[in-house]
Amino acid sequence: MAKAYTEITPELHTFITEQPIFFVATAPLQADGHVNLSPKGLDCLRVLSPHTVAYVDLTGSGNETSAHVQENGRITFMFCAFTGLPSILRLYGTGRTVLPTSAEWPVLSQHFALLPGTRQIIVADIHFVQTSCGYAVPLMDMVGQRDTLIRWAEVLGEETLVAARREKNSYSLDGLLTPLGAAANEG
Repeated sequence: MAKAYTEITPELHTFITEQPIFFVATAPLQADGHVNLSPKGLDCLRVLSPHTVAYVDLTGSGNETSAHVQENGRITFMFCAFTGLPSILRLYGTGRTVLPTSAEWPVLSQHFALLPGTRQIIVADIHFVQTSCGYAVPLMDMVGQRDTLIRWAEVLGEETLVAARREKNSYSLDGLLTPLGAAANEG
């Protein structure tokens, strides 16, 4: 059964830290825009307070989350129990992107082990928390985290990653300018 909360309780915080994967969903305001849903692993999320979470976002083929939260702020996180008791947890909030050039970066980045390919941190102020049963979520064994993205970033090196971000991470699929794109246009 669904249960609503006004904040991330200590029990929910524990549940979050126990999950090896979470999902992030965002969407643009335009009705025909692309809804984005991204899986995240690699121990990249931190609960910073009962109302704030943040995760390290690595360089990838797109940058939809960042573009969407810049446009409208809407963001949802979902955690599923694939072992133990069935449960789903959703965090609804307002997100923003923090770039390495931001004055906020030195303090915020201390919460994380920054990985090769780190491009930004997504921070979300959570205003609604909900659990649901998860009865149809399959039971699965965790084999391990993939290190492919990290190895890819290490092989490319930071200079090549910066160029790749300029080329592939400056705009969303729907043509929305991302914070990385705006920063590149300023520089």
